[in-house]
Amino acid sequence: MPGANAVSVTGTWTEEEIRQQPASWLTTLTNIDNRRQQLDAFLTPLLAKDNLRIVLTGAGTSAFIGDMIAPWLARCSAKNFSAVATTDLVTNPLDYLQVAQPLLLVSFARSGNSPESVAAVALANQLVTECYHLVITCNEAGSLYTNAQRCGNTFALLMPPETHDRGFAMTSSISTMMLSCLAVFAGEAFNRRTFSAVADSCQTLLQGLDDFRQGVFGELPWKRVVYLGSGGLQAVARESALKVLELTAGKLAAFYDSPTGFRHGPKSLVNNETLVVVFISSDPYTRRYDLDLLAELRRDDLAMRVLAISAQSDEVIVAGPHILLPQAQEFNDPQLAFCFLLYAQIFALAESLKAGITPDSPSANGTVNRVVQGVVIHPWQA
Repeated sequence: MPGANAVSVTGTWTEEEIRQQPASWLTTLTNIDNRRQQLDAFLTPLLAKDNLRIVLTGAGTSAFIGDMIAPWLARCSAKNFSAVATTDLVTNPLDYLQVAQPLLLVSFARSGNSPESVAAVALANQLVTECYHLVITCNEAGSLYTNAQRCGNTFALLMPPETHDRGFAMTSSISTMMLSCLAVFAGEAFNRRTFSAVADSCQTLLQGLDDFRQGVFGELPWKRVVYLGSGGLQAVARESALKVLELTAGKLAAFYDSPTGFRHGPKSLVNNETLVVVFISSDPYTRRYDLDLLAELRRDDLAMRVLAISAQSDEVIVAGPHILLPQAQEFNDPQLAFCFLLYAQIFALAESLKAGITPDSPSANGTVNRVVQGVVIHPWQA
């Protein structure tokens, strides 16, 4: 496994931060092991509360972490996990915050300085009688982390310093924060021993791609891309689409949906300039729906390319363009998410370079920023 400072062929921070992920994942799992006793002291009394709500939150890409893993954590732990973006919490707090129900707000943040993320913590403290916080962030100088040091109802987990991505788009930051949350709440399934197979698979993938500029999905002149995924993988599809929009400054149109939802109208956008990427679930039941739509899209023969990415082979998958993940046959969907995200990040970087854009700072006119600007936080009044 290479060190965290992986070499960038394109000379960009974005590529370096994509390549460093497997090493950063193992580092953060070691760090969590070292803090496990403190974590347990904070969390065990809270998790013993039958009526505890655990809300995973963040802004933008950080919000998608909760969407990716909250359903799986709820099913596997039998705890009340849900995901709500801070951008929704600050505008409609009473829709999401129950005054009398104990709350553990898990905040994800690369910088920890997004106005909505800071305001969401303050609002939760103001509105919820019994409120606790777990801050998972990449920036020790950020407001969320520094504020957490002064609060008795808060535990803060700091990610390895290299995951405070310098590039515009979140890459190693999102995957490392997601892994940390899984390790905190599902430590038996996500720890350094069990997760090494995922890190190894992703490292094998990276080593097989010497030059990200070649593109991982082909070199065709598509004008729009659609990502599809079921369950938590729909959130992976959403993040994948956002990466394309961010790194190409919107020059390549990107969309997302679930395979079953896609038939209900959005499928209309598919034409002969469209790339469709289907993230195939590892769940045997869910997988059948994914394969049904994959076969349908190929029969339609409208898209420029319909590509399946899967851990397991199938006659429907291999009948057309596909990628089989290395050594991933036994991965569950949250584990597959790390592999799928890696492909999506590389594709977005390649498309950015193809469009002649600087991926580390794609918004030349400054309309979007690495840390969001222009947000006015209005004081809450009952």
